[in-house]
Amino acid sequence: ALVTTAMATLLRLATAAVWPRRLSGGCVRAAPSARKTTSLTHMLPSRRRFTFVTAAGNNVGKEAGDEGDCYRMPPPEVAQFAERPQSPGISLSPNRDQLLYNMRPPPYPFVSELARPELKLAGLRIDVTQNSRSRMSGNTGMALGPFPTTEEEINTWQNFMGIPEGASLNFLSWSNDGGSIAFTVRFAGPSVADADRAAPELWIADAVTRECRPLLPGRGLNTLFENYSWLDDDTIVVCVIPSGREEAPTRPPTPRGPRVQSNGGGNVAQARTYADLLKDSHDADLFEHFGASEFVTVNVKTGEVAPFAPAAAGTAEMHTRCDPSPDGQFIIMEALERPFSYAVPCGRFPKRVWVVNRAGETVRDVCSLPLADAIPIVNNSCRAGPRGVAWRPDRPAELYWTEAQDGGDPRVAAEPRDIVFTADLHAGALEGGSAAAGVPTFHTNLRFGGVSWGADGLGLLYESWYKTRTIKAYVVDTFGRADRPPRLLYDRNYEDSYDDPGSPLSRRMSDGTYRLAQVTGPLPKDGWVPAKAARGAPVVAGEEGNEAEKRETPGPVEWETGVTLILEGDGASDTGDRPFVDLLNLDTGATRRLWQCPGLGALERPGSIISDAGGAPITLDTLKILLSRETPSENPQYYSLELSGGGGELTPRRISDFPHPHPSLVDPPKEIIRYKRADGVDLNATLYLPPGYDLARDGPLPTLVWAYPREFNSAEAAGQLRDSPNRFTSISPMSPLVWLSRGYAVLEGPALPIIGNAAAGVEPNDSYVEQLVAGARAAVAAVVAKGVTDPRRGGVGGAS
Repeated sequence: ALVTTAMATLLRLATAAVWPRRLSGGCVRAAPSARKTTSLTHMLPSRRRFTFVTAAGNNVGKEAGDEGDCYRMPPPEVAQFAERPQSPGISLSPNRDQLLYNMRPPPYPFVSELARPELKLAGLRIDVTQNSRSRMSGNTGMALGPFPTTEEEINTWQNFMGIPEGASLNFLSWSNDGGSIAFTVRFAGPSVADADRAAPELWIADAVTRECRPLLPGRGLNTLFENYSWLDDDTIVVCVIPSGREEAPTRPPTPRGPRVQSNGGGNVAQARTYADLLKDSHDADLFEHFGASEFVTVNVKTGEVAPFAPAAAGTAEMHTRCDPSPDGQFIIMEALERPFSYAVPCGRFPKRVWVVNRAGETVRDVCSLPLADAIPIVNNSCRAGPRGVAWRPDRPAELYWTEAQDGGDPRVAAEPRDIVFTADLHAGALEGGSAAAGVPTFHTNLRFGGVSWGADGLGLLYESWYKTRTIKAYVVDTFGRADRPPRLLYDRNYEDSYDDPGSPLSRRMSDGTYRLAQVTGPLPKDGWVPAKAARGAPVVAGEEGNEAEKRETPGPVEWETGVTLILEGDGASDTGDRPFVDLLNLDTGATRRLWQCPGLGALERPGSIISDAGGAPITLDTLKILLSRETPSENPQYYSLELSGGGGELTPRRISDFPHPHPSLVDPPKEIIRYKRADGVDLNATLYLPPGYDLARDGPLPTLVWAYPREFNSAEAAGQLRDSPNRFTSISPMSPLVWLSRGYAVLEGPALPIIGNAAAGVEPNDSYVEQLVAGARAAVAAVVAKGVTDPRRGGVGGAS
C-alpha cells in the first residue's frame, strides 16, 4: 500500500502539467475547481451523467437525503461486472477422459464478508470462526462430464449429489486413479449466522456414482497453512484442529511485561515494511493457538480414522506442510517454532523440517532453521541454510534441497554460490532421525533457479542473476555420473522477450508426478532450424565491457542424450504475441516448429499436454495439447490441439462453450499505441474506447490511466511489446475497463520503464522520479495527440 501510494503521488506529479485535475484520496476530482464532490461520475460528459442509486434497505433509519455513510448500488452498466457468475473452472481427470466443472460465484464477495472481524497476525489475516484465512472465495457447486469428442458433448455434465445447499467448496483434488475427488465444505455469506459457521470439513465424491459424503463429520480442518494430501488412492492425511483445543487466549488486563527488542549483538540488518505483524506476547499466543494443528489419516472407502505422527512432539505443532513422496511411503513435514518476531512475518519465523514414514515415525531431521530477520534487501538474496526441500519426481522417495554458500547475501563473493543436495530415503533409514549430510549433486555460480526432472537421469538445471538479467540453462545428468558433466544449453537475457526460446513441457506420470515430456517415435526429417547464437557479445576472458551484454555460447557436446523435448513460448514480437510449439533436439540445440498461432484476428495459446494418461509415451501421432482461443470480442474457449503426426497442420477440437461474461459490452474499440519518451525510449500501451465512440461526434473523453512502473536494464528491453492486439477484452469488477461502460477512455498498461545500467553501476532508482515523470508525460501526450483524451479531465491509478 505504501508503494502504491508513493507511485500514485509521483504519477500525479508527472501528469499535473497536462491534467490540472487529478486523483486525490483515491477519487478523481471534478474538472470545475469550485466543485467539492469526489464522485467519478463528474468526469463524464454531461449527456452521460446520472446519480448512483441507493441500494434497497441500506438507508434504514436514515433521515431523508442522508446517504453519506450508506453502501450504494452502482448503475446497472457497472453492476453487471460484479453480479454475473463467472464461467466454470475446469479440471481434467488423471485419466484425461473427464472434465470436472467447478461452479464459481460472482467475482465480488458480499460486503458482509468483507466486514467480518479478522485477526491480523504475523502477516496473515485469520477468520477465527473458520480457523482459516479470512475472505476466502469458494465454488458454489461441481459437476462431472466427459472430455468432449463431439459437438453434442460440449458443456454436458451431471451435478454431484449430496452437497449441502448453500455450501462453499474449496481445495478440490483428484485421487491419482481418478476414482475420487476430495474437497472441503464450509458455509459463508450474509445469510449464515456466526453460530452456524465452522472450520471447513473434508468431503469425498465418487467419480462414478457422483455421490458425496463427509469423511470427518464434525471434525474441522485447520487450513491456515495446510489442508490435506493424498497418500494413495484410498488414504488421505488431513490437517485438523487439535482435539480438545481450549478457547482462544484472552488478553490479560495487565500485560505480562514490556515489549523488548534487543540488538545487543550489534548486528546491522535492513528491514522492509510489512503489514499485520505480531505486536505483543498476546498476539503471539493467539497466532500459536489458531496455527496449531495435528494430523489424522482417513480411509476414503471405509471412513476409518487414525491419528498420524502422534509421537512427533506429544502435543500439537504449528504444521505448515505435509508433502508425501511419489511412492507415498514418506512425508516431508514442516512446522513453525518459537521464538516469533515482531519485525517480520511468519514466513521468516524459525522452522523445523523433518521426514516421517507412513506410521508417523521420524526417519530424518532435515534442518532446524533459526529466525530469518536479517535477509538482505537486495535481489537474489535468500534464507541461509537448507531451502526448497522437496521430492525428486523421478525417484520413489529422494529429497533434494539447496544451500547458499554466500550465506544468502549476493553481495558476498562465492563460487559455487549454491549447492543442491540429494538424499535417498530408501537407501537406509537414519538411526534416531539424524540429519546426515546429503550428497552434493549440482553446483551453480549464479542463484539456483530449479531443475526440470526427466527420465533416465536427464534434467535441465537453471540459474539466474538479477543484476545482469541473466538466465542460464544446462543439460545435466541427475544420476551424477562422472562422465556426464553439465553442459550449457543457453545463456540469455530474460528481459529480452523477443529472444525467448520457450519453456519445456511436462507430462503426467502414472504415479501422479510430472516430468519432462520426452518425444518418442518418428520425428520430422525437414524443417529443423540450427541453434541460434546468443544475443549479445560472447564472453572473452580478460575483456572489459558491458558484462550485462556478454553471453556464453554452448561448447562441444561431450555426451548425448538422444532426447527431443517440446517447447512452448509466447512468441513475442513487435507485432504482438504469436504463441508457438517447437520440438527441441537437446543434443544439437536445433528446433522444429510444430505449430504457431496464425495471429489472424485471434490469440491462441497452448497449455498442458493431455495425451499422457497412465504414463503413455509422448509421440507426434498421439500428441494432444490443451489450447485456449480468444478474440477481442470472444471470451476464451478451450480446444484440443492435435498435431496429426507433426505435419504442422492444426486440427483443433472445441471442448467448451462458455457464455460471454459481459454481453452488453462485447467489443470495445481497442488499439495498441506506440510512442516515445522524451529521451527516445520506445513505449507502448493499450488504448480502449467506449463502444460506439466516434471522435468527430463525441470529441475528447475523460481518460483513466492504469499503470505501474517496472525496472529494466536496457532501453531495448523496455520498449518491447508484451501483449497481443487479439487478446480478449476481459472486464472484471477490479478492472479499470469497467469505466468504459460509463463513457471513459482507458489507457491500460502504459510502459513506465525505470531503466538502469548494471555494468556502469547505474541503478534504476538513481533517476526513478525523473524517468517516472517522463514516462507518464509521454503516455498522456500520446492520447491527447490522438484527440481522444480531454487534457482537463483525467485520472491515474495502479496497483502492486
